[in-house]
Amino acid sequence: MARILIVDDSPTETYKFTAMLEKHGHQVLKAGNGADGVALAAQEKPDAVLMDIVMPGMNGFQATRQLSKDPATKDIPVIIVTTKDQETDKVWGTRQGAKSYLVKPVEEDDLIRVLDDVLKA
Repeated sequence: MARILIVDDSPTETYKFTAMLEKHGHQVLKAGNGADGVALAAQEKPDAVLMDIVMPGMNGFQATRQLSKDPATKDIPVIIVTTKDQETDKVWGTRQGAKSYLVKPVEEDDLIRVLDDVLKA
C-alpha cells in the first residue's frame, strides 16, 4: 500500500493514526514537529502526509506551505488533521496547499476514505 508520513507532536494521536493506517496495510513514517516533517518528506518522499496544525516551532500551516512550494515535495498530498475546526482555518489550510482537512477526533472510515481520495487524485 502507501507510505504515509504522520506529522504530529502528540504521541497519543500518532499512535492512533499509526494503528488505523497499518490496519489498512499502509507503511507509516513519523515526525514530531513541522520542521522534522518537512525534512523527512523531502528525504523519504511519502505518498501522503497527515499534518497536525498546533505544534511547537514550525506549525502545520507553515510546514504545509513549505511542502507545497518546494518542487521536490509539491506533488505529495497533505491532509491537515487538527482540532482547529473554524471555517477560516479550513480555508487557510487549503490556501497553504492542503488537499483535504479533517477535524479530530477522526473516525477511521473518514481517514481512510479521504486518504484513498487524495492518493487516487
